[in-house]
Amino acid sequence: MTQRWRNALMLGGVALGAATVLAQQTSPAAPAAPRPATTPRPFNVVKNVEANAYDAPAWALPYPKAGYAWGSVPGIFVEDDNRILVASRGEIKLPTPLPAGYDLFWGTVRSALNAPETEVTGCLRVLDATGKVVEIWTQWDKLFVGTNGPHKIKISPYDPEHRIWVVGETKHVVYVFSNDGKQLLQTIGEEGVTANDETHFGRPQDVDFLPDGSVLVADGLTNARIVKLDRNGKFVMSWGTPGSADGQFNAVHGVAVDRNQRVYVADRNNKRVQVFDANGKHLASWPNIRFPNHVFVSDATQDVWVADNMTAEVLKYDVNGNRLLSWNATGALPGGFGELHQFSVDSKGNVYTGDNILGRPQKLMPKAGADPKWLIGRDKPLMPKRR
Repeated sequence: MTQRWRNALMLGGVALGAATVLAQQTSPAAPAAPRPATTPRPFNVVKNVEANAYDAPAWALPYPKAGYAWGSVPGIFVEDDNRILVASRGEIKLPTPLPAGYDLFWGTVRSALNAPETEVTGCLRVLDATGKVVEIWTQWDKLFVGTNGPHKIKISPYDPEHRIWVVGETKHVVYVFSNDGKQLLQTIGEEGVTANDETHFGRPQDVDFLPDGSVLVADGLTNARIVKLDRNGKFVMSWGTPGSADGQFNAVHGVAVDRNQRVYVADRNNKRVQVFDANGKHLASWPNIRFPNHVFVSDATQDVWVADNMTAEVLKYDVNGNRLLSWNATGALPGGFGELHQFSVDSKGNVYTGDNILGRPQKLMPKAGADPKWLIGRDKPLMPKRR
């Protein structure tokens, strides 16, 4: 291990400490749940294409603007193998002189989440497979001024237009952009207004999609419900109330749908995943998850993967809620996380990750000979894009 990554490991603990404080502020204390056996991380970190040294920085590092670093990176989504959408909370202007221990990403000195040095710019961008930034949608930075930035980013696999859905948490809205980013097609909800009704949200966190084009919104941290919209963004129904009983929520942070239209909800402060049918009938609750941030279904195998944080682990379940395995993902070293907030997988099995605390996107490539059961399969492939 080189000195730079010893520094990263040590100083990344500062970021993890900040994440722990965040957890204490947003979820009640509870005894640590027993964990399944873990394996070493089954991925190698893809290095930056422009750096050849053994100790080269990871995929999207260094930040492609002199004097700045990635801010918090809560959202990432693979549209295709060479088009990766990244949502960041902005970029961090580096002080002069640089803080002791700074090593290419802000998490080597302290948490990137809500860092006072953050500037709200470059919040939505597109990277290619090598980590090069090919598009920056600075025209939409104005949407995130005065907020904590975009939260998660997705495309419906059933949409031939490949419209891009971005959750604007603290403005209580969901934005829908054209695929090229030139148009804001729709704002669902009312900016700056929160309510629990058919036309408003309360700090929404995530979206996912049903085969008929319906949209499920994880709503959220102020509200405690799943909202179902039609393909045009019109309210259909909602389910859930505040609480800890089956069908109730406390911090609805993630949502994913499998091929049988079972809906998996990350009920974060209740420390569980809940399972529903497409109309809100409660089917199951999977308890004893410390801090579930993101839930993801591998299409081919229908395995359910959960990003569990504080500290970070990646958990694998079958659709019946049996926890099959986990791998440890904690730390500032390459391939580790302060808070794994969203991840997405390309057709080659590469996993792209967004880190809310350490402030970096990463690309993880399966290790040669890795047991396939430890690897995350891709999400539902997107339908062909209309030309």
